[in-house]
Amino acid sequence: MAKISVGVFGATGMVGQTIVNLLDNHPWFKVTELAASENSAGKIYGEVMKLRWNASPEMPEYARDMVVKEAGFKPDCDIVLSALDSKVAGPIEQGLAKNGYAVSSNSKNHRMFDDVPLLIPEINADHVNLIKRQQRERRWKGFIVTDPNCSAMQLCIALKPLHDEFGLESVMVSTMQALSGAGYPGVPSMDIMDNVIPFISDEEEKLQTEPLKILGSFAKDRIMPAGFKVSAQCNRVAVRNGHLETVNVKLSKKTSEEDIIKAFESFKPLKGMGLPSAPERPIVYMRNENRPQPKLDVNAENGMASVVGRLRKCGILDYKFLVLGHNLIRGAAGAAILNAELLKAKGYIG
Repeated sequence: MAKISVGVFGATGMVGQTIVNLLDNHPWFKVTELAASENSAGKIYGEVMKLRWNASPEMPEYARDMVVKEAGFKPDCDIVLSALDSKVAGPIEQGLAKNGYAVSSNSKNHRMFDDVPLLIPEINADHVNLIKRQQRERRWKGFIVTDPNCSAMQLCIALKPLHDEFGLESVMVSTMQALSGAGYPGVPSMDIMDNVIPFISDEEEKLQTEPLKILGSFAKDRIMPAGFKVSAQCNRVAVRNGHLETVNVKLSKKTSEEDIIKAFESFKPLKGMGLPSAPERPIVYMRNENRPQPKLDVNAENGMASVVGRLRKCGILDYKFLVLGHNLIRGAAGAAILNAELLKAKGYIG
């Protein structure tokens, strides 16, 4: 099978580096273009990244000698995986879609548009059908799909079986978010050492709105948002990778801890689809009383799982638990790749 050609836009940032790393020897995709800002355009990727490479111990060999193009050009590829900064992503991604490219975006710019799928394949694969409306109404030859905010990603995966099995009425979530979520070079050391920063711009708003679209139902070219409420508080902590969240839920149907754990562990909606990046266990439930921990558990299922633990009754709502996710892999780069794999499986590319 001939591999599908991929352009990585925003290839020099933390998420872009991770995409470049994860696509090394991918069975379906081959990177043919790398793009970034004008500061890197025209330079050799290996030279640009010599002092900035953070995605793995070593840069993949295939990318070292590639020439970085300036984002905004017309790449020679079938699909663009975009890790562009939101300050520039909007018009560039729309221009690509207008000119016939499939775009799988990490940016926030298009997530909440009515005609743009906000995809997590384990949850709402049917939302890809919004692409037809998007192309029809915008008269685009290509299209844009997005993945959610990194904190919303792991939360929604954990909420999905609860929403389906027992119904959700309200969710309260507090996050402890890793430094890599702030990009490179990230938070100044003197701000984060011996400290917790209790504010991340726009983060709480994303966490309170995106899950309602993601867990909403698709019908007649529209998404009907889920009906539960979300209250979020977001904090930056001195952890390299891995967002840890405390979650409290009120359910519509009374149930037991055992049934909730069973719902977590049996949640395997992509089984049999053969998507290369899909985790065998989207939710890894840990029974140890002091887990999950970012240092120990962030790479579960190659960084593509939501790791859940400490389920217990809540004195105000019904139940509470912890959920951990790798913000660069499942929360960003791996999510964009998995969305691209879903697009291939559904016949939208390739």
